[in-house]
Amino acid sequence: LTAQGIKVAVLAIDPSSEKSGGSILGDKTRMHELSVDDLAFIRPSPTAGSLGGVAKKTRESILLCEAAGYEVILIETVGVGQSETAVHSMVDVFVLLMLAGAGDELQGIKRGIMEMADILLINKADGDNLIPAKKAQAQYKTALHLFPHNPNGWTPQVGICSALEKQHIDQAWETIKAYRKWTQERGTLQSQRQEQNRYWFHQIIKVRLEEDFYSQHQSQIAQLEQEVMEAKLSPSQALQQLFQ
Repeated sequence: LTAQGIKVAVLAIDPSSEKSGGSILGDKTRMHELSVDDLAFIRPSPTAGSLGGVAKKTRESILLCEAAGYEVILIETVGVGQSETAVHSMVDVFVLLMLAGAGDELQGIKRGIMEMADILLINKADGDNLIPAKKAQAQYKTALHLFPHNPNGWTPQVGICSALEKQHIDQAWETIKAYRKWTQERGTLQSQRQEQNRYWFHQIIKVRLEEDFYSQHQSQIAQLEQEVMEAKLSPSQALQQLFQ
């Protein structure tokens, strides 16, 4: 993309340790060529306990990158999981990257995130893994027919690619552009962004209410917490006392 003069921002999210809260933030070190490209910006961020596969300020980072003139913004989540779907509420195109040869492909499907995928790409389709990748491609295509249809009428595309050998990368980008064009022509891109704004408005309300509640009831919560730990109260009993 940068070779075509397109400014690209990569927001890479790294998982934080549940014990120490620390994060390695090593994604940027794997992007040797991109990290020295004048048209690219890479920002690794820790989840810091935030669920949904993204960091707390990822949405704000996207808006800043857009304001700074970056035409393509890629968000790399911490991984695939049932809870890691918040990124779907902040992007125009949701691409699910999978691997072949890691066991029964269909067993690895997590229905929630699969239903949200606009495009599914099977990476590392090279060498001895090429045939398993093509097999996985066929399996996923079949599986996607069992899921509810996309409200905008788009049929999720399943492709293969190899980042190592730089194979089928162009086709993957063309598919992404095709999906964006599809949503623009049908007006669903605008409605999708409106729905995303509504979602994040309610999310920041929840965060603000939680912060205010804890700050206003800190001493009472600490006392009830101790009683719960000493088994003097059950969590539900403590909750009832807190809201009396």
